[in-house]
Amino acid sequence: MENHEYSVGLDIGTTKIVAIVGRRNTHGKIDVLGVGTARSLGVHKGIVNNISQTIQSIRAAVMQAQTSSGVEIRKVTVGIAGKHIRSLQHSDYIMRENPDQYITEDDIEKLKEQVKKLVMLPGEEIIHVLPQEYKIDSEGEIHEPIGMHGKRLEANFHVVVGQMGSIRNIARCVKEAGLEMEALTLEPLASSEAVLTKEEKEAGVAIVDIGGGTTDIAIFKDNIIRHTCVIPYGGGIITEDIKEGCSIIEAHAEQLKVKFGSAVPELERDSTFVTIPGLHGRPDKEISLKTLAQVVNARVEEILEMVNTELKAYGAFEQKKKLIAGIVLTGGGSNLKNLRQLANYTTGFDSRIGFANEYIANDKNQSLKGPEFATSIGLLMESLKIRDKKPGSVPEQEMEVTPQAAAETSAEVLENSAEETQEKSPAEKRRKKLTIGEKIMESVKKFFEEVE
Repeated sequence: MENHEYSVGLDIGTTKIVAIVGRRNTHGKIDVLGVGTARSLGVHKGIVNNISQTIQSIRAAVMQAQTSSGVEIRKVTVGIAGKHIRSLQHSDYIMRENPDQYITEDDIEKLKEQVKKLVMLPGEEIIHVLPQEYKIDSEGEIHEPIGMHGKRLEANFHVVVGQMGSIRNIARCVKEAGLEMEALTLEPLASSEAVLTKEEKEAGVAIVDIGGGTTDIAIFKDNIIRHTCVIPYGGGIITEDIKEGCSIIEAHAEQLKVKFGSAVPELERDSTFVTIPGLHGRPDKEISLKTLAQVVNARVEEILEMVNTELKAYGAFEQKKKLIAGIVLTGGGSNLKNLRQLANYTTGFDSRIGFANEYIANDKNQSLKGPEFATSIGLLMESLKIRDKKPGSVPEQEMEVTPQAAAETSAEVLENSAEETQEKSPAEKRRKKLTIGEKIMESVKKFFEEVE
């Protein structure tokens, strides 16, 4: 099978690493060719803390995916999360020299570049600038300024910031595992691709991805990303609490959480017990399911209160910013029994579980339905988007353009027809419009070239 026929998403999580291989069929759905999973041994709360172990886990997952799919994996689209990711809101503007000319993508890029000059904390770097709404002179709430006239171009931006060292560590692990990184994508954005509908993004929705080490949040309103953040707690800390509270080993604590854990103690009976085998001839231990639920509930409520804090920080309880579609819970942690009911009560928003196989055509045995696959499927979808934008005759650096490429190219053609003396060619302009992953990759590649 030729390399261009398939794409690969690689989710480097805290508890597991997933490699998923797929291609788009004639109906626009995704045919999954193979899946590989491996225990993640070198990642803590979304951040690589052991290079060699992470490389081994990546190799194991990729090898399994290659065996099940029958294809050789060379390029992967990788997710990035971790507690080092943060976001902020910023407004900025530029004064255009000639207001009689159309506003072009060059003007928007100039405005973005100005935002990227913001001074960050030591070691931090702006990894993406997402325009939200524009204002031209005195006219506000403009979503597409290209082709319009004006002197002052202003915009509100959602700025995503992260530690460049963490990005380089991920890039090194992928490279030394014998793979080429096609792009980097923020994990909550990847998960949203897999489980959210366009209607939900327009109405207003928060995706809460509860992973093993972190809980990732992304808020959408009017089809625009409004807020992102990473809470440094996930399902792993619930397991840790069960281990300490019930005085059992971690493996038994994880099994208890998965099979019998509940987020609402009131729905469990006092008379129901589960038996845990004793260690090395010691007597078995009986644990009440109600007691187990009380331990789980305490930590889950804490995580949901942090989610509530982020919703308030965005303004989700204001009428204008209200999340009509509520909350979508996904990630492995959302498998916890009665979590949806507790989320409804804690946040006041209606919630649902986001299943990850809506866009999968051949998942007849429902093996990919679990919300724990949301990020990896979202990364696969992101990789397929990049491949879809790659005509065979176009050089690679010109292929990978942003989702707005078609509209932007049309605007450039309009501008070029009005100004025949334009200095930059359309090819040069397309070269500038890289996705977030490609911009990060350019920086990472430059770093490794300097090191070598």
